[in-house]
Amino acid sequence: MKLVVEVSEQIGITLWHTLPWLAGLGVVFAILSRWSPCNNGKPWWEKHGLITDLGYWIFAPLFTRYLRIWLTVLLTIWLFRINDGQQIADFYERGHGPLSRLPLWVQGIGYLVASDFLLYWIHRGFHRGLLWKYHAVHHATRDLHWTSAARFHPVNLLLGTAAVDVVALLCGISPEIFVVLGPFNTITSCLVHANLDWTFGPLRYVLASPVFHRWHHARSVRDVNFAGTFALWDVMFGTAYMPVKARPQDYGIDDAAMPDGLWAQIAYPLLQREPEREPNLAAKSAA
Repeated sequence: MKLVVEVSEQIGITLWHTLPWLAGLGVVFAILSRWSPCNNGKPWWEKHGLITDLGYWIFAPLFTRYLRIWLTVLLTIWLFRINDGQQIADFYERGHGPLSRLPLWVQGIGYLVASDFLLYWIHRGFHRGLLWKYHAVHHATRDLHWTSAARFHPVNLLLGTAAVDVVALLCGISPEIFVVLGPFNTITSCLVHANLDWTFGPLRYVLASPVFHRWHHARSVRDVNFAGTFALWDVMFGTAYMPVKARPQDYGIDDAAMPDGLWAQIAYPLLQREPEREPNLAAKSAA
């Protein structure tokens, strides 16, 4: 009973922090996508799978919050031999070691660049072999809008953003940087998934734009544009693809058995024996 109460309280806290962001972003992207859409069609609030998207917006923050805490605690006990809860909290309050002594703005820039570089390679890894079936959940939506940004399987969250953040904390970076970079990452992730005809012009191959990332979700050209923030990684490693006069039109995956609904999608890859991954010849020619 106590566990049920605690989980209910945490869901309430998550909703309290998430709903204002969703409302604000919903208004902003409703205006921007009407003014400059990449693909004509229904507005985001009429998209197929919106309820599933909103479910992920509750599940993902709640799951990753507890995951980061428990991973950090367990690894701290193992690596640093600190067993007391208050001592662990004090140890991470402002970071530890050489990194914690750097100015916060230097830590923030370093984290932003290093984490995006690591996530670029992790993202590429999720497009291969057994990991694809978990990442396919993110690609399954055929109606791509900013609300799709939170659609990630728990395995994807565990081996992606959660793992990178825990490593950063273990290396000594101050948790204070997440006060700023947490909202920044949320906004940029929603931006690149938004239905906007933006390429960022002269910065098109420096920063990931909505058009840049929409090519990543295109059914015919999926193994390109892995970077979440800095498109420069794709340029450096030969995975950048953004034709000047073309726009992607068709999104999703070819696995017709992928179910709708949050819990069904979480269970689906766990029940698969082999990853449902189709060949992507267009992506090979684009790299």
